[in-house]
Amino acid sequence: MEHEHVHARTLTRTRGHDGGAIDQKQALDEHACGAHHKVREHQGGANPGQPSPAAKIASPHAHHVHGGAPQSHARLTTSATLHCLTGCAIGEWIGLAIGVSLGFNPWATMALATALGFLSGYALGLWPLVKQGMSWTQAFRTIWLGETISIAVMEFAMNFTDYHVGGVQAASVFAPQFWLGFALALPAGFVVAWPVNWWLLRSSVKKPCH
Repeated sequence: MEHEHVHARTLTRTRGHDGGAIDQKQALDEHACGAHHKVREHQGGANPGQPSPAAKIASPHAHHVHGGAPQSHARLTTSATLHCLTGCAIGEWIGLAIGVSLGFNPWATMALATALGFLSGYALGLWPLVKQGMSWTQAFRTIWLGETISIAVMEFAMNFTDYHVGGVQAASVFAPQFWLGFALALPAGFVVAWPVNWWLLRSSVKKPCH
């Protein structure tokens, strides 16, 4: 009898200990499950609300951010104008170099430079949107009006300056006059296009997508 009584007390303690362990394990599992659901709810709430690349670009309130701080309108205009100038300058230089090297007359040289300036300007404006997931057609529909106005103004200023400096009439691309004309055309294009881009961005005609 004494042996059975001791065995019963031991069994009772063992059951009590196991029950406590089970309860503790259930509590830990419930805590982990709750934390997992909170994480999923947080992630699930963020993803459905994310706008598409087209919505971000098309929004008139979209702004570039650097380091978490929104850019001022003046800085955004400067950034957009420099980006446009880079695209135009690539095609402009190629067109001028071809025209001067092949002995085209100044008007043919400027026409070629303008056409290639538009081509490279559009390409540099489209590429960031395509990288964000937009198709080439959708990206062009997004930027075509603002970029066309900006590039046209910039190309006019650059070719006007280059023509009057004499860069398009240079004997070759190695002539100092060729490089002087191009060097002065760049700041002229920037200065003339900056206020135009300021208005285009303010009016949401041009999208801050660079």
